[in-house]
This record gives sequence, structure tokens and C-alpha cells, in this order.
Amino acid sequence: MKKTSFESLDFDASNTIINTLTSTDPTPVSTWHNLKNSFKRQPGNPELNQTLKKRQLRMISLASCIGSGLFIGGGSALKVGGAGGVLIGWAIVSVYLYCVMQSLAEMVAVLPISGSFAAYSSRFVDPSWGFAVGWNYALFWVVVLPLELVASAMTIKFWPSAINPVVWVAVFYVLIILLNLCGNKGFGEAEFVSAVIKLLAIVGFNILAIVIICGGTDAGFIGARYWHHPGPFANGAKGTISVLITAVYSLAGTELIGLTASESKGNPRTELPHAIKLVFYRIVVFYMVTLTLVGFLVPWNSDQLVGSSSSDASASPFVIAINSAGIKVLPSIFNVVVLIALLAIGNSAVYGFSRTILSLAQQGLAPRIFMYVDRAGRPLMGILVAAVVGLLAFVSATPDQEVVFAWLMALSGLSTLFTWASVSLVHLRFRMGMKAQGRGLDELPYLANTGVGGAIVGLVTSVVILVLQFWISLYPVGRAPNAKVFFQNYLGAVVVLVFFVGHKLYSRKLNAVVRLHEMDLDSGRRELDFELMRQVIETEKEELRMSSWYRRMWRVLF
Repeated sequence: MKKTSFESLDFDASNTIINTLTSTDPTPVSTWHNLKNSFKRQPGNPELNQTLKKRQLRMISLASCIGSGLFIGGGSALKVGGAGGVLIGWAIVSVYLYCVMQSLAEMVAVLPISGSFAAYSSRFVDPSWGFAVGWNYALFWVVVLPLELVASAMTIKFWPSAINPVVWVAVFYVLIILLNLCGNKGFGEAEFVSAVIKLLAIVGFNILAIVIICGGTDAGFIGARYWHHPGPFANGAKGTISVLITAVYSLAGTELIGLTASESKGNPRTELPHAIKLVFYRIVVFYMVTLTLVGFLVPWNSDQLVGSSSSDASASPFVIAINSAGIKVLPSIFNVVVLIALLAIGNSAVYGFSRTILSLAQQGLAPRIFMYVDRAGRPLMGILVAAVVGLLAFVSATPDQEVVFAWLMALSGLSTLFTWASVSLVHLRFRMGMKAQGRGLDELPYLANTGVGGAIVGLVTSVVILVLQFWISLYPVGRAPNAKVFFQNYLGAVVVLVFFVGHKLYSRKLNAVVRLHEMDLDSGRRELDFELMRQVIETEKEELRMSSWYRRMWRVLF
């Protein structure tokens, strides 16, 4: 087959679909004919297009997960934990996440395969664990789509209007599905643009926040006023522990870069670890600094925050902070940024679910129908199912939308915890397998900065947070023990347990843990000539040593 000469160019959404087609017929055909044929099943083994660019990968790593967890969920965390509790909670989760991402960087550099998390778990731990983690991650993303759409409906309420917010939900729903039908080019460009907008907005907010705190507006000097009254902590240690799961949710999606490994246009050995390195800057600048400034501007006892009896759920703590300074127009502009962030996460949700369910189907852990990849490289059945589940977003038309938001957010946050724990476990098992088979670390194109110790820290932290969350779910802050509250906060653990035990019983393989000496350490590698790889890496290091100091500094930092 001969590819069209236009495939490498970036056109608009409709041309992107058409240009990925292959054709042997030189006779001109209509646009409609090409479009219709693009949805036909891809012949042979289904393959996703490797068209994601370096700039897209880096922006996905830097800002893909900035959404409702930070802009809206940060308000509920501030309400229950106070400014001090928020900083401690996010700091703990940030260190935990950095260890997880370093483990992931090493794994995707070695094995850039589709649906990496589930595939790694089945291959290096246990097929039943791979089934549980894979479906858990798929459910996480398929739930996130309606969650972000509900959050967008709540955000739209910031502007008084006679138009029912559900109308906007319908518009956003159609937009997200169309973007994903444009393939990974549409997804990559949408993520790139939204990431730039989010990053510029957060940097701008941080500069403005410093000005407001120092008394540069009509609100006067604020300083550390709210750290003295009402104080840094809302509910003591229990409040801080309650913040942990919100922090996990706000950083959820960071691991999405691992799913892009098989669709990267360049060499995953170099590009993915470099992209993942940017996670450190996201954590420090866009979370820790930003949340510290929010804590100076908004007291935890504000009746506008999410979770209070009279709160308006459409108002994020960022908008509240700007409003409290008496600045006109800017709150509306920032609310638009919040809306863009929510829609970007919704876009990622369809991508994440469709790629994960495809990987599960390829492993025989999901119905084979999900292996349907069309000629444009789109996993159509996964996109279709995500679209159907996304219809849950229309619950925003009911008065119980805040309750639904809380349920979906708690479920998603705990699902992320299991995913991160699995990444750490997989890395640890992979290193153990290499040692058992007498393989040297010089066969690895990238070594995690945190090493095996980081994987252990990630795994232990996962267990500790799960135990603490169990306690908080049994005895919630400010409330008596309640079965509804417990299952609302701990439903994710129940789902994983049911999947794991159910697969064990169905497969009748109660002890199927992969033996270290039998691990397949090579299938899926792009580089099997280890001697050549070592020479290439050594040449790259020598070139870097001979380069200018600022280039060396840039390489270390980015």
C-alpha cells in the first residue's frame, strides 16, 4: 500500500481523518467516500499511529492533569484541611508521585507498548492483578469524562444566564468526542493548546496573587492574615489526612504520558524520560507555589468554598481570591481558563479509556470488539463506549449534581492510587526479574533517578494512604460513622478487589504470580541490539560533555 503524500502535514480536524488513510486506487474519490472508508477496520494487526510530537509530549507531561482537581477540588481540600493541611497533603503526594513517575520513565523507555500499565502488571506481577488494575484504570478515565462535564456545568453557573447549563454540557460533549475522532493528532494539538493556556494563566495568577497579598489592590495588605485567623489547620491531623485523596485526584492523569509511548513520533528512549522530567517543575511551580498563594488569599472558613452549606459550586478558590480583591472582569477571564482546563481533562479521558481498553482486549482481558482500530488509527469501540458513558454528564440538569460530583471524584481519586501503586510494584518486580536472570542495568536505556528505593517508597506510600483513607472513610471529619459516606470514599478499593478476586475465580489460577526466572523482559522493545544502544548512549554523553555549559545545564534541567 502506498500512503498519501499529505499524511505528514497538519491540517484541520477533517483533513486529519482523511490524510491518515491508505489507498491503492489512483482514481480521485470524494471526501465523503474517504471519510466513510476511514472508519473501516484496519487490516492485520491493529496499530495506532505514531504521530505525537515532542512538543506535544512535553506539554502533556507538564500540564495535562491540571483540571478540576486543582481548580475546584482545591476548594474542598482547603475547606476540610486548611491552608497548612493542603500544603502538607500535596507535599506528601508530590514526593510520592515523583517516585512513581521515575519508575514509569524507566519502564516506558524500555517497553513503549500500548496500554502500558495493564500490560506491565500482567507481564511482571500476575494476570489477575493486570486485569484488576487495567479495568480499574479504564473505569477511572471513563468516569472522568462525565465528571469533568459536570464540573464544567457547575463552572458555567458563574455567569448568570437563562440558558440551562445542560445545553453547554451538550456542546462540550460533542466537541470532546469530535476531537478524539480526529485521532491522536487532534488529541495532541488540543492538549498542547490547552496546556499553554493553563500554564500562562497559572503563572499570571501567581504574579497577581503576590501583588494582592502585598497590598497592591483596594483590598489592602493581606499578608499572613488568614494564617493567624482562622488559622492554618481546619480539622487538625484528620483534616490533613482527608486532603490526601483530593491531592491524589488533582495529580491524577500525570501517568497518561505512559499511554502515549506507543504513539510517540520520535524515540521513546529519549523523549519520554525527558518529558516525564518536567513533572518536577509542574509539582513545584504549578501546585505547591500556587496552593500556598491560594491559602494566603482565601480562608478555609469562607462560605463560598465548595463543601460549605451556602457555597456556589461554580466558584473555584482561584476565582474567589480574585473576586475578594475587588478586581473586575478578570474573574470571568480566569473562569474561562478553568472551563478550558476541565474540557482538556475530558478530552484526555476519552483518549485514556480507549487506549487502555484496547490494551486489555489485546491481552485477552476485555472483549475482542475493543480491538477494533480503524484505518485512521483510532480505537473506535473504546471511543464509542466512552461517549455512551459520557452521557451521565447530563445529570447536571438535576439539583443533585454536587452529590454526583463528590461520588465521581472520590471514586476517581482512589482509582489513581491503585494505578500508582501498580507502577511502583511493576518497576520493583522488573528489576528483581533482571537480577534473577543475570541481566545488567546497562541494558536499560534510562535508569530511574530514584532507583529501586523510589519504587519501594511509592508502594509503601500507596498502602499507607489506603489505610488512612479507610480510617477517614469510617470516621469522616465532623460526622458520625455512615455506610453511605464510607462507600462513597472507599468504593474504588472495593471495585479493584472485586475485579481481582473475580478474575482469580474465573481463570481458576489462584497462584499465577509470574516467576522471576520466567519473566519476558524483551518483547515490545524497540532496541534489542544492546551493544549498539550502549555505543549510542556513550556517544550522546560524550557529545554532551563537549557541548557548552548552558546546553549541559538545559539537558540536566529539561
